[in-house]
Parts: sequence; C-alpha cells; structure tokens
Amino acid sequence: MSTDRAKKRVIVGMSAGVDSSVAAALLKEQGFDVVGVFLHFWKEPGQDELRENKCCSIESQQDARKVAQILDIPLYTVNAAKEFKKEVVDYFLEETKNGRTPNPCVVCNERIKFNFLFKKMLEMDADFVATGHYAEIKDIDGKHHLYTSSDEEKDQTYFLYSLNQNQLGRILFPVGKYKKPAIRKIAEKIGLPVFDKEDSQGLCFTPEKTPTKFIKRNLTLSSGDIVTTEGKKIGTHDGLEIYTIGQRKGINIGGNGPYFVVDRDFEKNQLIVTNNEEDEKIFKKTMLVELKNWIASEPKLPFDVNVKIRYRHPLVRCTITKQDTRYKIQDTNRKEVNFIYEVEFLERQKAVTPGQSAVFYADDNEVLGGGTIL
Repeated sequence: MSTDRAKKRVIVGMSAGVDSSVAAALLKEQGFDVVGVFLHFWKEPGQDELRENKCCSIESQQDARKVAQILDIPLYTVNAAKEFKKEVVDYFLEETKNGRTPNPCVVCNERIKFNFLFKKMLEMDADFVATGHYAEIKDIDGKHHLYTSSDEEKDQTYFLYSLNQNQLGRILFPVGKYKKPAIRKIAEKIGLPVFDKEDSQGLCFTPEKTPTKFIKRNLTLSSGDIVTTEGKKIGTHDGLEIYTIGQRKGINIGGNGPYFVVDRDFEKNQLIVTNNEEDEKIFKKTMLVELKNWIASEPKLPFDVNVKIRYRHPLVRCTITKQDTRYKIQDTNRKEVNFIYEVEFLERQKAVTPGQSAVFYADDNEVLGGGTIL
C-alpha cells in the first residue's frame, strides 16, 4: 500500500459475508478511514421470508452491524431495491424471455454495486471504494490493469470485466492477494462472527439453487414438444425459457438417456435434444461477441488470447479474428456504441451460450476485457 493512500477515507460495500467483512478489517488495519455501506436490494413480493434476497436479508443486515461494531466503523444502509429490480431482475427476465441466458452478477456489479458505492464515495467526500471481490488491480505504465486473484477457485474477475480506467483508479480489492482459507482465519482471529459463514451460491434474488422456479413464478410459459435432432418427439417441456444450451439435468426424459439440450426453437416451441454428448450441434468452433469493454487498451487484430465463456469454465485459447463494422449497433440504454467481434476457438467448445459473458485474459492472468456472447 502506497503511503499516499494511508489515512484516506474508503467506502466498503459490506454484504455481511466473510470476504467483505475482512476487506473492511484489512483496510482499517492499513490506516484507512473506513465507512461501511450495506446495500438493500429487491425482495420478491408476495412470498415468504425464504424469498428474501440472500444478499440483504434481515439476518445479513444484523451480521453487518455486528461486524461494524467490532471493527468500530460506521455502517450506512442504502436502499437500492428499485434500481436492483429494474437493472438486474427485469434484465434477467427480459433476456430469459428473449431466449438468452443472462448473467445478472455482471450487470449487478456494473449498474448497482459499484454505481451506488461510487455515489456514496462522492457524497461522503471519500477517496476510494472497496469490496470483498477476489481480484487484483495493478498500476503499470500509467494505466490501471485488472488481474486475477491469488485464489484461482474464488477468482471473480469474470464478473468485473466492465470496469473502466476511472473506476479502477478508485477501487480497492483488499482480499485479492489472499486465499479463502486465509481470509476465514483472519476473520476468526479478530473475532468476526461471520468467519465460518457459508458462501452465497446461485442467484441472490431467489432462494433456489437454480432459477427454474423463479422463472416459472415470473414469466408466462408455454409447454411444448421435446424432439431429438432427428425430429422424433420424446417428451414434453415446461417452457423453453427454463432450459439452456448443453443442459443435461432437469429435462426429465426417461429411456435412452441422458439427453442434452442442443437448441430451442421458439417458432415451433420445440426443445431439441440429443443423447450423443459429442453431437456436433452441441459444440462450436466460432462465436460472435458484442464487445462491451477493453480495460486498458484495445488489441490489434487478429489477436491470440485466452477466453472464459462461463464463470466456472476453464480458460481456452482463441483468436479474435476481426471486428465487423456491419454489426455496429447503438445501445440506447447505455448510450454507447458497441462492436461485434468474431472469435475462433483453437478447439471446439461445448455449450457456447448466447447471453453469457465472454471474458478475455492474457497469459499473465491480466483481464483484458469482454462482452456478451450472441
């Protein structure tokens, strides 16, 4: 930590998890004036307490207060429910309805978490914002570069690729140099009651591990035929919106399985499946990516690089072959011009899913940028 950052004020997003709690503790230990902010998100109406958003439940808020008291730092609660519903939940449902597989964590970081933390930073005349994300920022040659964390298993840079230079210059990721077990030990050593709290999994705005029931509660679905790639009907689906490309579990087809989702034909309302895991229709050699952001600099094409096409998917080698201006579009919501890049994999990839993020990484684990798979 450079001496010019010592004693400066930092706004820490505290979700009451062990990572954000230790982030606040580490920053205070380093001499920062730490202010905690607990973001209150949207709760699905008309449901019992189990439907409460896992990131901002009453229990989580109480835990955050306990941590703040132990660390002797102020904690503010900010109501972001309306914005969360519009930017994250509505986006999730709209993308799902349009046949894509959304990535709400990317959108939440971009439009909610960092947006509100930066507003609080300006309001309180602070110098930085911080979160418990597993990532690292390095200043090289006058630019801010985003790198993966020391804990490969917990690395969260896949969800942070939209951060720009101005933001990275004011963000701190205190836990990025640690592995998760070390973070838990730090929390236990200083007496934080969340030291053994389970990591949150799945969508925060629904209690289920998968979004199927949430989609069924919030979208009008139409059942239809499940057919093989040869056109043979073998079952009935509950609504195309609840399935994703490459899915195996939850299709509920007996017989000569298991079956894998190959495609969703919304015109015919048919779910197309195969029992051949190596079926060519599951694998893709190329994909189109609507580029959202290059973090430090835009590479010259063609460009060999590593890409991650899902959060838990390993990095794979690819070539960004060209930027096609024929696909140049105007996004009226973000009011910025995006481009479509053609990406060719070194080896065919299974279940390349429209709507998911494609995030590009250099060989030294720097996050170069990313966008949305079309």
